[in-house]
Amino acid sequence: MAPLHLPDSESVRVRASGKINLGLKVGPVREDGYHPLANVFQAVSIFDELQAQWAPPGEVRISIAGEQAHLVPADERNLAVRAARLLVSEFGDPAVHGVSLALRKAIPVTGGMAGGSADAAAALLACSVLWDLDTSPDELRDLGAMLGADVPFSLLGGTALGTGRGDRLAPVLSRGTYHWVLAFGDGELSTPEVFGRFDELNPGLNAEPEVPRAVMNALVSGDPAALGRALSNDLQPAALSLRPGLAQVLEVGVELGALAGLVSGSGPTCAFLAANEAAAIDLSVKLSSEGLCRAIRRVTGPVPGARIIT
Repeated sequence: MAPLHLPDSESVRVRASGKINLGLKVGPVREDGYHPLANVFQAVSIFDELQAQWAPPGEVRISIAGEQAHLVPADERNLAVRAARLLVSEFGDPAVHGVSLALRKAIPVTGGMAGGSADAAAALLACSVLWDLDTSPDELRDLGAMLGADVPFSLLGGTALGTGRGDRLAPVLSRGTYHWVLAFGDGELSTPEVFGRFDELNPGLNAEPEVPRAVMNALVSGDPAALGRALSNDLQPAALSLRPGLAQVLEVGVELGALAGLVSGSGPTCAFLAANEAAAIDLSVKLSSEGLCRAIRRVTGPVPGARIIT
């Protein structure tokens, strides 16, 4: 694939998607503190948007708007800011390159849908194009892996298997479009806290995670019912122990007609798979009336990863 560049850009807008974990298998914690994963991701149609404009050399600043914007740091802790600075250090020149980032949030913050990773992916792509850097997609994914395990997938999108920390990716064949209903909870769940509880709940774990073959076979078949039966998340018991109310949300969603429901990633977002678009509309209306969630959102997948928009 040709390098990503567009000469003489004054501003660049990028849209990056959230993700759902369709099959997340977790191994025992390693000496470096990470857990080996076998993780089937699907990018879904909920997006953060990032606009990048030139700023004085060496300057990286960000403004944030949209849902839960007050929960996102607007300083050097922000993953988009860190991504821009990493790109400068590896491929740019701080004496030349600066950027002003404007982020609009829709992906839930610390909701198990890789919102921060999506923002980092958007910043890597937007800044590489804005500054006309000679960076390939593979080089951007390598940089993304330095920022977080989910960033490479946020760049790639679609449906993929992640191994290692989840950052070694292989595309997965997926037929058809899947209809999801997302239930956003109040509050957040810390990913390190969920992994810590996972370790507490699995003290004798020593087996390496196995690829979730049932999920991959269901995706090849294009059968939502088969995928519903195969959905799995090893982190779900840990998330439920930290947020017991999520169990009721999952139970009610299935009672109201979902093929299946699971906690996405480390949570607390709950994702419900519907048989088709009509079933998803019906489920979203019924689930909204229950008052168990902060918000309900219908999405489809798979969708592309970070992309330039006009």
